Amino acid sequence: MLTNTEVTAMAVWDRLKDQAKAFQQSQGGRGATGGHSGGHGGHGGHGGHSGGTGSGGGSKAQLVGLLKTQLGSLKNELKSGAYRDASMAVCALVAAADGQVDPSERQQVESMILSNDVLQNFPPEQLRQRFNKHVDQLTMNFQHGKTEAMQEIAKAAKKPTEARAVIQTGMVIAGADGHFSQAEATVLREACAALGLSPAEFQL
Repeated sequence: MLTNTEVTAMAVWDRLKDQAKAFQQSQGGRGATGGHSGGHGGHGGHGGHSGGTGSGGGSKAQLVGLLKTQLGSLKNELKSGAYRDASMAVCALVAAADGQVDPSERQQVESMILSNDVLQNFPPEQLRQRFNKHVDQLTMNFQHGKTEAMQEIAKAAKKPTEARAVIQTGMVIAGADGHFSQAEATVLREACAALGLSPAEFQL
């Protein structure tokens, strides 16, 4: 049997997969951002996918690929310090979502950050330094560290494209291990709030 968390997570991934497809279609045709906010409502029927437990891992891997493609298409727009700093803060929150980060998990997330196509817009040392600063703060005092990270994330709110990319970057990192935990969903919801985005847009 699936837990409520797992069912919710699968619904999240199905919804995001639809968003990624719709985004790619709008990029290929109109190039207009209007397709971003409209057109997603008709995909409600995809909730039926939540019954297919066997393809859960594969669909998550596919979704991560779609999100990476979506972010990659925006690579030239995602070069600001605000996006860099907010992305490192949200990656640290995802890594420490359960209140602790073991050295191997930290190394794994850092490796994913440094190999991310869009984040290669920035020098590796800048990414490493900012990510580890937030992880250290979260490890020492989670609530204080989270407050600091959310303040950093909020700075990306001025540009909707960057704000959404910050959440999508966090979701790529969260979904890379094939598991999307309730704790990760919670911090991503809070990041949405800091950015002035509706968690419902990402089905969080």
